[in-house]
Amino acid sequence: MKSLLLWTGMVVVTMVMAEQTTKMTGGGSGSFNGQFCFHLENDVNGYEVKLHFSHPVSGARVIESQIVGDSSSCSDTYLVINKPYQGKKTAGQDLCIRFSGQVCGGGTVTGTGTLVDMDDGEVKPRAPHVSGAQSMKYNYAEVMQLSLMFYEAQRSGKLPADNRIPWRGDSGMQDKGAGGEDLTGGWYDAGDNVKFGFPMAWSATMLCWSYVEYPDTWQKSGQADHVLDNIRWPLEYFIKCHTKPNELYVQVGGGNTDHAQWTRPEDMDSNRPAYKVDASHPGSDVVMQTAAAMACGSIAFKTKDPTFSSTLLTHAKQLYDFGKNHQGEYSVSVPDAANFYKSQNYTDENNWGAFWLHWATGQDSYLQDAQVRYAHEPAWGFSWDEQIGGNHILCYKFLKSDACKADLASTMELWSKSGGMRYTPKCLAFRMVWGANRYASNTAFLALLGAKYGMGSASELASYRQWGMCQLHYALGDTGRSFVVGYGTNPPTQPHHRGASCPVEPLVCNWDAQQNSGPNPHTIYGALVGGPGAQDDYTDSRTDFIHNEVACDYNAGFTGGVTALLDLALHHQLPDPSACSSCPQP
Repeated sequence: MKSLLLWTGMVVVTMVMAEQTTKMTGGGSGSFNGQFCFHLENDVNGYEVKLHFSHPVSGARVIESQIVGDSSSCSDTYLVINKPYQGKKTAGQDLCIRFSGQVCGGGTVTGTGTLVDMDDGEVKPRAPHVSGAQSMKYNYAEVMQLSLMFYEAQRSGKLPADNRIPWRGDSGMQDKGAGGEDLTGGWYDAGDNVKFGFPMAWSATMLCWSYVEYPDTWQKSGQADHVLDNIRWPLEYFIKCHTKPNELYVQVGGGNTDHAQWTRPEDMDSNRPAYKVDASHPGSDVVMQTAAAMACGSIAFKTKDPTFSSTLLTHAKQLYDFGKNHQGEYSVSVPDAANFYKSQNYTDENNWGAFWLHWATGQDSYLQDAQVRYAHEPAWGFSWDEQIGGNHILCYKFLKSDACKADLASTMELWSKSGGMRYTPKCLAFRMVWGANRYASNTAFLALLGAKYGMGSASELASYRQWGMCQLHYALGDTGRSFVVGYGTNPPTQPHHRGASCPVEPLVCNWDAQQNSGPNPHTIYGALVGGPGAQDDYTDSRTDFIHNEVACDYNAGFTGGVTALLDLALHHQLPDPSACSSCPQP
């Protein structure tokens, strides 16, 4: 969109789009006043205008906007952006840049102004097609593809040359430990810019589990290389965080300080606090969770990158010993974490870490530890703080125990109406209001894994598959809308996410961006939002962090579950999707 500024004696004429004109006064003696106007066809949350003059001008000044760079020297080109908290403009308004300056050498001047297209340049990738699969209601391979793009949008640190998220740049480059240790990298947790190690390690383990459980399925989806890249990203960060055998950094950034700001991660320019656990300040829950992530990574990379695999296994073993010998809840040692990811106990992580170390090493000592610590109880909800359901699966995988099989059955019963689970009218198993999609999707992954391992009778396995599919289909669009950003019918456009809501640089990002009434400037493809209320009620609002925030742990089990569905489709074992309308029970 261009505006032409014409200088005719003392009158400036501004031509906007077709025939819109505005008259302005000019100054004498080589000084001038003028303006560039643009009629807005859409709401904007910030603007950038490039001004070009026929002759160099100096002493440039603008009203209600700001010039980027030096404005005192002679130049024929200037870049103007909105001032902080003054970028919101409504469709139908005229955006006018009032400009004054001095013509270098005297004379009259003409100028053109270009309102920059603030498109971030991101292009949704072509949806993959998997040949030979059963007919699917939803393209599971595409969901897997987009979910990986979400994790790439969460990256902190120095981004790789093949970064696929054009609106993301290097960030958190000053993240350091107390001794100056390099703590760059990892994932930002959710819609904020904190790196919380506990949910990050769980998310990494789950994403990794989906790969080591279904490597051929990932290969056939065309996303195998991408998923390995995304698994590697947090694992390389955990290696940096494991600074000594009995020392692990578990958080970078203060939760309250970060949440008091609304800014893109690229704008963070200060040293952030970093928190660790050690022998004197234990955190066996987060340590065991990180050990599990590294153990899984060592399995995933054993063939593709044996050196990296070996390094991960060394760290996993050290961390396991650290966690085993120094028990305690990490959120006691790191009080800042307690307001956001408070650990309820660490016994389930002890068991979880032991199973994963056994899988990675084959050593019976870890399996013996797992058996000693195993709890025969149903899972309230599989998540970053509860590994009970995952332990059911791994227990049966390695021990083929009927007791472990019965434990999964008790979990599925707890998730049924007869077991007391509340269901929404459109059939989502509604564990709690905060992140309802997350709990249902994670447990769906468990149900599909239980069916894969034959943890029940033929009818039980069929019900696990049907229920698991239906819970995931709820998120994908069975209610008439998708809860996955950038996918399906009527997906969310205002997820609670700082980076995605910020205008294109160099425009300032602040609370104006959070309050913007329109869609986010950037599409954070593949992100699963928290989900509906108990009556399937949902409003696509950026300010609603309970229902509309996105997070690494929200996508973790969800991605695994969708991968399991694609695996069923490849084996022509998908249940009937039409049955989901009747709210099948596990």
